[in-house]
Amino acid sequence: MSQTIWYDLFHPDLPLPDKILRAVIVYLFLVVGLRLAGKRELAQLNPFDLVVLLTLSNTVQNAIIGNDNSVTGGLVGATTLLLVNYLVVRFLYKHERLDRLVEGDPDVLIRDGRVLHDRLWKELITLPELQSAAHKQGFASLDEIDRAVLEPGGTICFFAKQPTTEKLHHAELTARLDELLAEVRRAGLRPAD
Repeated sequence: MSQTIWYDLFHPDLPLPDKILRAVIVYLFLVVGLRLAGKRELAQLNPFDLVVLLTLSNTVQNAIIGNDNSVTGGLVGATTLLLVNYLVVRFLYKHERLDRLVEGDPDVLIRDGRVLHDRLWKELITLPELQSAAHKQGFASLDEIDRAVLEPGGTICFFAKQPTTEKLHHAELTARLDELLAEVRRAGLRPAD
């Protein structure tokens, strides 16, 4: 009886080449599918997107391992996915144009402090989702942001507004006037109004 348990545990029900081919096909399908679904799916901006990503793995599980419940079958499928991913990443690293085609280009969502609503619509990102992402990065409001970029991996990078040179000069001048006013008061003179 124990021999049957060990046999069922480690003997795959499908031939190994079949398992490897299944994993490669599912991997390629998911890469293309997630690319077509957009960067939003990778960003997991709301609970619905997270649910889709979590259930996606369960949905394709049988496509990878078939009716096989053996440990060996699962390990072959997982190893194949890891190996294919390793090879694809290394290949794309050496081929920048193809990498850009697969991953896409960054998308500017805020430029010069202005929210680009057409870009949000294209990426299916709502204004509240953008505000929430900004809050997570320490911004109180979108008014503090000069530029926001949705990276191909789904991350939104925010860049704070920098004071203009005019504002910097104004602040320096005001500080210097405050110093002069303090010196005048220390000298016992009354400043002119």
